[in-house]
Amino acid sequence: MRLFLSSYRFGADPGLLLGVTRGPCPIAVIANAADAWPPRARDSAVASELAPLRALGYEPAEVDLRDHVGSPESLRAALSRFGALWVRGGNTFVLRTRLALCGGDEILTDLVRSGRTAYAGYSAGACLVTPSLRGLEFSDDPGEADVVCGVPARWDGLGWVDYAIVPHAGDSALADAGVARTLEYLAQQRLPFRALDDDEVIVVDEA
Repeated sequence: MRLFLSSYRFGADPGLLLGVTRGPCPIAVIANAADAWPPRARDSAVASELAPLRALGYEPAEVDLRDHVGSPESLRAALSRFGALWVRGGNTFVLRTRLALCGGDEILTDLVRSGRTAYAGYSAGACLVTPSLRGLEFSDDPGEADVVCGVPARWDGLGWVDYAIVPHAGDSALADAGVARTLEYLAQQRLPFRALDDDEVIVVDEA
Protein backbone atom coordinates (compact mmCIF):
# COMPACT_ATOMS: atom_id res chain seq x y z
CA MET A 1 0.00 0.00 0.00
CA ARG A 2 1.37 3.39 -1.05
CA LEU A 3 -0.16 6.53 0.45
CA PHE A 4 0.67 10.23 0.21
CA LEU A 5 -1.49 12.18 2.67
CA SER A 6 -1.11 15.92 3.04
CA SER A 7 -2.83 18.97 4.42
CA TYR A 8 -2.50 20.93 1.19
CA ARG A 9 -1.46 19.61 -2.19
CA PHE A 10 2.21 18.56 -2.39
CA GLY A 11 3.29 19.90 0.98
CA ALA A 12 6.82 21.26 1.14
CA ASP A 13 8.42 18.54 -1.00
CA PRO A 14 6.77 17.33 -4.24
CA GLY A 15 9.47 14.68 -4.44
CA LEU A 16 7.62 12.70 -1.79
CA LEU A 17 4.65 12.32 -4.13
CA LEU A 18 6.91 11.26 -6.98
CA GLY A 19 8.43 8.64 -4.71
CA VAL A 20 5.08 7.19 -3.69
CA THR A 21 3.88 6.96 -7.31
CA ARG A 22 7.26 5.67 -8.54
CA GLY A 23 7.63 8.70 -10.79
CA PRO A 24 5.14 10.45 -13.08
CA CYS A 25 2.26 8.36 -14.40
CA PRO A 26 -1.37 8.68 -15.51
CA ILE A 27 -3.20 9.97 -12.43
CA ALA A 28 -6.96 10.09 -11.78
CA VAL A 29 -8.16 13.34 -10.22
CA ILE A 30 -11.16 12.85 -7.93
CA ALA A 31 -12.72 16.19 -7.01
CA ASN A 32 -16.07 15.12 -5.58
CA ALA A 33 -15.32 16.72 -2.22
CA ALA A 34 -16.19 19.94 -4.09
CA ASP A 35 -19.60 18.73 -5.31
CA ALA A 36 -21.48 21.12 -3.00
CA TRP A 37 -19.82 24.11 -4.61
CA PRO A 38 -21.42 26.07 -7.48
CA PRO A 39 -20.63 24.41 -10.84
CA ARG A 40 -18.25 27.14 -11.97
CA ALA A 41 -16.32 27.00 -8.69
CA ARG A 42 -16.12 23.22 -8.90
CA ASP A 43 -14.85 23.37 -12.48
CA SER A 44 -12.23 25.88 -11.40
CA ALA A 45 -11.18 23.60 -8.56
CA VAL A 46 -10.64 20.72 -10.97
CA ALA A 47 -8.66 22.89 -13.36
CA SER A 48 -6.48 24.14 -10.51
CA GLU A 49 -5.30 20.59 -9.85
CA LEU A 50 -4.30 19.75 -13.41
CA ALA A 51 -1.53 22.27 -14.10
CA PRO A 52 0.54 21.54 -10.95
CA LEU A 53 0.31 17.80 -11.62
CA ARG A 54 1.34 18.25 -15.25
CA ALA A 55 4.28 20.38 -14.12
CA LEU A 56 5.56 17.34 -12.21
CA GLY A 57 5.20 15.17 -15.31
CA TYR A 58 1.91 13.46 -14.47
CA GLU A 59 -0.90 12.85 -16.95
CA PRO A 60 -3.98 13.92 -14.95
CA ALA A 61 -7.61 13.37 -15.92
CA GLU A 62 -10.74 13.76 -13.82
CA VAL A 63 -12.77 10.72 -12.86
CA ASP A 64 -16.11 12.07 -11.63
CA LEU A 65 -17.81 9.72 -9.17
CA ARG A 66 -21.18 11.16 -10.20
CA ASP A 67 -20.78 9.37 -13.53
CA HIS A 68 -20.61 5.99 -11.78
CA VAL A 69 -23.42 6.06 -9.21
CA GLY A 70 -24.77 2.52 -8.88
CA SER A 71 -22.17 1.24 -11.33
CA PRO A 72 -19.09 -0.01 -9.51
CA GLU A 73 -17.99 -1.96 -12.58
CA SER A 74 -17.66 1.19 -14.66
CA LEU A 75 -15.78 2.95 -11.85
CA ARG A 76 -13.33 0.07 -11.51
CA ALA A 77 -12.72 0.11 -15.25
CA ALA A 78 -12.15 3.86 -15.23
CA LEU A 79 -9.74 3.84 -12.29
CA SER A 80 -7.80 0.81 -13.50
CA ARG A 81 -6.39 2.92 -16.35
CA PHE A 82 -4.35 4.98 -13.88
CA GLY A 83 -1.27 4.30 -11.84
CA ALA A 84 -2.28 6.70 -9.10
CA LEU A 85 -5.22 8.61 -7.63
CA TRP A 86 -5.22 12.28 -6.65
CA VAL A 87 -8.11 13.11 -4.29
CA ARG A 88 -8.49 16.82 -3.59
CA GLY A 89 -9.95 18.64 -0.62
CA GLY A 90 -13.41 20.00 0.05
CA ASN A 91 -16.15 18.47 2.20
CA THR A 92 -15.02 15.10 3.56
CA PHE A 93 -18.59 13.92 4.18
CA VAL A 94 -19.66 14.66 0.61
CA LEU A 95 -16.60 12.82 -0.72
CA ARG A 96 -17.14 9.77 1.51
CA THR A 97 -20.84 9.56 0.70
CA ARG A 98 -20.28 9.95 -3.05
CA LEU A 99 -17.73 7.17 -2.90
CA ALA A 100 -20.16 4.82 -1.15
CA LEU A 101 -22.89 5.45 -3.74
CA CYS A 102 -20.73 4.03 -6.52
CA GLY A 103 -19.05 1.25 -4.58
CA GLY A 104 -15.84 3.21 -4.67
CA ASP A 105 -14.92 2.47 -1.08
CA GLU A 106 -14.43 -1.22 -1.87
CA ILE A 107 -12.84 -0.54 -5.26
CA LEU A 108 -10.31 1.95 -3.93
CA THR A 109 -9.48 -0.34 -1.02
CA ASP A 110 -8.82 -3.22 -3.42
CA LEU A 111 -6.72 -1.17 -5.84
CA VAL A 112 -4.67 0.53 -3.14
CA ARG A 113 -4.19 -2.33 -0.68
CA SER A 114 -3.10 -4.62 -3.52
CA GLY A 115 -0.40 -2.14 -4.48
CA ARG A 116 -1.70 -1.74 -8.02
CA THR A 117 -2.57 1.92 -7.50
CA ALA A 118 -0.92 4.62 -5.39
CA TYR A 119 -3.20 6.94 -3.44
CA ALA A 120 -2.54 10.63 -2.91
CA GLY A 121 -5.02 12.82 -1.08
CA TYR A 122 -4.97 16.17 0.62
CA SER A 123 -7.28 17.70 3.22
CA ALA A 124 -10.58 15.82 2.72
CA GLY A 125 -8.72 13.35 0.51
CA ALA A 126 -6.38 12.55 3.40
CA CYS A 127 -9.14 12.39 6.02
CA LEU A 128 -11.04 9.88 3.86
CA VAL A 129 -8.61 7.05 4.65
CA THR A 130 -8.92 7.31 8.46
CA PRO A 131 -11.08 5.05 10.67
CA SER A 132 -13.79 7.65 11.33
CA LEU A 133 -14.83 11.13 10.28
CA ARG A 134 -16.01 12.02 13.80
CA GLY A 135 -14.65 15.41 14.76
CA LEU A 136 -14.50 16.74 11.21
CA GLU A 137 -18.03 18.11 11.53
CA PHE A 138 -16.55 21.18 13.19
CA SER A 139 -15.09 22.23 9.82
CA ASP A 140 -17.11 20.23 7.27
CA ASP A 141 -20.93 20.27 7.30
CA PRO A 142 -22.30 16.69 7.20
CA GLY A 143 -25.65 18.10 6.05
CA GLU A 144 -24.15 18.95 2.68
CA ALA A 145 -23.93 15.24 1.91
CA ASP A 146 -27.68 14.85 2.38
CA VAL A 147 -28.39 17.85 0.14
CA VAL A 148 -25.90 16.99 -2.60
CA CYS A 149 -26.00 13.19 -2.55
CA GLY A 150 -29.60 12.66 -1.48
CA VAL A 151 -28.68 10.33 1.38
CA PRO A 152 -27.41 10.90 4.94
CA ALA A 153 -23.70 11.42 5.37
CA ARG A 154 -21.38 8.50 5.95
CA TRP A 155 -19.31 8.92 9.10
CA ASP A 156 -16.95 5.98 8.65
CA GLY A 157 -13.63 6.40 6.91
CA LEU A 158 -11.90 3.80 4.77
CA GLY A 159 -9.70 2.70 7.66
CA TRP A 160 -6.42 2.40 5.80
CA VAL A 161 -4.58 4.09 8.67
CA ASP A 162 -5.35 3.70 12.36
CA TYR A 163 -5.40 7.37 13.38
CA ALA A 164 -7.37 10.51 12.59
CA ILE A 165 -5.84 13.20 10.39
CA VAL A 166 -6.39 16.89 11.10
CA PRO A 167 -5.35 19.07 8.15
CA HIS A 168 -4.64 22.82 8.21
CA ALA A 169 -3.22 22.76 11.73
CA GLY A 170 -0.52 25.09 13.00
CA ASP A 171 -0.34 28.42 11.22
CA SER A 172 -2.16 27.29 8.08
CA ALA A 173 -3.81 30.07 6.10
CA LEU A 174 -6.65 27.61 5.46
CA ALA A 175 -7.34 26.97 9.15
CA ASP A 176 -10.72 27.79 10.65
CA ALA A 177 -12.11 27.68 14.17
CA GLY A 178 -13.19 24.10 13.56
CA VAL A 179 -9.60 22.84 13.52
CA ALA A 180 -9.08 23.68 17.19
CA ARG A 181 -12.43 22.09 18.06
CA THR A 182 -11.48 18.93 16.16
CA LEU A 183 -8.19 18.68 18.03
CA GLU A 184 -9.99 19.21 21.34
CA TYR A 185 -12.57 16.53 20.51
CA LEU A 186 -9.96 13.95 19.53
CA ALA A 187 -7.93 14.65 22.67
CA GLN A 188 -11.01 14.38 24.90
CA GLN A 189 -11.96 11.07 23.28
CA ARG A 190 -8.37 9.86 23.57
CA LEU A 191 -8.29 9.01 19.89
CA PRO A 192 -4.93 8.85 18.12
CA PHE A 193 -4.44 11.56 15.52
CA ARG A 194 -1.89 13.32 13.35
CA ALA A 195 -2.22 17.09 12.99
CA LEU A 196 -0.64 18.43 9.79
CA ASP A 197 0.30 21.93 8.82
CA ASP A 198 0.26 22.76 5.11
CA ASP A 199 3.92 21.78 4.62
CA GLU A 200 3.62 18.36 6.24
CA VAL A 201 2.96 15.03 4.57
CA ILE A 202 2.35 11.48 5.78
CA VAL A 203 3.90 8.82 3.56
CA VAL A 204 3.01 5.13 3.85
CA ASP A 205 5.04 2.92 1.53
CA GLU A 206 4.60 -0.78 2.19
CA ALA A 207 5.44 -1.97 -1.32
